[in-house]
Amino acid sequence: MDDLEAIKQLKARYFRTMDTKDWAGMRQVFTDDVTIDTTDSGGGVITGADAFIAFLQEVLGDRPTVHAGHMPEIELTSPTTATGIWAMKDMLRWPDGSEMHGYGHYHETYVKAGGVWRISSSKVTRLRVDDVPAPASR
Repeated sequence: MDDLEAIKQLKARYFRTMDTKDWAGMRQVFTDDVTIDTTDSGGGVITGADAFIAFLQEVLGDRPTVHAGHMPEIELTSPTTATGIWAMKDMLRWPDGSEMHGYGHYHETYVKAGGVWRISSSKVTRLRVDDVPAPASR
């Protein structure tokens, strides 16, 4: 498999493991020292894969989410590094039934070590967020 396809599959695994809450599988998509920047989404910067997984488990738990990424712009910057921008859409449902639908981009860097690509940094930027109220009780 070529490097571009391997990075696409890596990001697909990120989305799938996020939505299925496969935290052990998701941990494998990141370098140990990954930096995740969610400041444009109202969050902060988290350093370290274990810290990010713990954050996700606390914030999302087993809540339903749907993440989709498409139209990747991937550039191999060396035999072991790359950058990428992915258009994205996500949907998160909160316990009261309200939802957040977000649209934007992931800006990422990747590192290949031991023949395996991993995400080494990720910054989420949002173009739009739609808050959907909980359905009215009947």
